[in-house]
Amino acid sequence: MIDAANLFSVEGRVALVTGGSAGIGRMIAEGLAAAGARVYICARNAEKVAAAAEDMAGDVTGISADLSTLDGIQTLAAGLSAREDALHILVNNAGTLSDAPIDAFSEQDWDGVLDLNLKSPFFLLQKVLPLLRKGATPQRPASVINIGSVGALKVGPREVYAYQASKGAIHWLTKSLAKNLAGDHITVNAIAPGFFESDMTVITDDAMRQMVESMVPRGRTGMAEDMAGAAIYLASPAGSYVTGSVIPVEGGLSI
Repeated sequence: MIDAANLFSVEGRVALVTGGSAGIGRMIAEGLAAAGARVYICARNAEKVAAAAEDMAGDVTGISADLSTLDGIQTLAAGLSAREDALHILVNNAGTLSDAPIDAFSEQDWDGVLDLNLKSPFFLLQKVLPLLRKGATPQRPASVINIGSVGALKVGPREVYAYQASKGAIHWLTKSLAKNLAGDHITVNAIAPGFFESDMTVITDDAMRQMVESMVPRGRTGMAEDMAGAAIYLASPAGSYVTGSVIPVEGGLSI
């Protein structure tokens, strides 16, 4: 018999959302907290992450960490371990991009994007894996959600070479991790967002909004509920048999 009342429940689950003080990360963090999870968010700026956590409804705690370095990743993992015995939901969202013509694209641009977008999710997962294993059971797996991008499904007009490469790699890393962690009762999936207004996707005027919306079959940009809903599904009993998948949340943009 299906337990419909708890099918999409994340009540009482412990979640870590990187880059959770703004943009897509905040949408997911607020959604999980509103649904009853205990949420930890992290960002580089201590004041910003503390203010964001204070501003959110529900049980939300901010931890400052620079995830572009292994030391920063270890600091975050240690801070979480000091507070929790187990972790049920990890959302690897922190990311960046560099937009430059191919002739001017620098090694610094490339390395900065790959370090934060690709290396950090892997090593953060590695460092919190003991907590995820403790939070996982055969009936209720722990859930890792990597934030990919529609830019890894469809090439857009911007010259964001390292960003698209990193997000394509995240999609495939997700599959590799899902296969290898299934025995630990940990699911690993990716969400590939389309146009959600954030620090990296800024719509500056009505003409730009009309242009963006005309590219999306659903005729609008993404809303917080769209992103939160996808994350809650993957982290809830409803998504417990889904692993290694890349779920586009982009209004049909990649069609």
